[in-house]
Amino acid sequence: MSKRYPPEVREKAVRLALERLDEYESPYAAAKAIGPMVDVHYETLRVWIKKALAEGSRPAAQPSQGLPPAEREELLRLRKEVRDLKQANEILKLASAFFARELCATRRRVDRGGVRDLSRLVVAAAG
Repeated sequence: MSKRYPPEVREKAVRLALERLDEYESPYAAAKAIGPMVDVHYETLRVWIKKALAEGSRPAAQPSQGLPPAEREELLRLRKEVRDLKQANEILKLASAFFARELCATRRRVDRGGVRDLSRLVVAAAG
């Protein structure tokens, strides 16, 4: 059974994977690690990454080698921290979009007489 992903999910998942590609030994390993975090099947994400790389997308540039070792280490640490925070932010955005769609779908079903919110009946009966 194939699952269709909205374009914004695809773009964010690929961007996130490309940003972190240098942390993994291959696009497959990156997709295997990042896919579950963004609720995308790892094989689907691997294909998206492969296609993005073939189209010319490249991972973020590495820090300058002209810096002293202490500054280079701090720069690498800070870049990783920023990347982690951006990743967490992207995951939260994807989750909020998912829940917004689910809430919207639930409200449409209620309007059609499908799912009903019984919480107000429970509150009324308890009162």
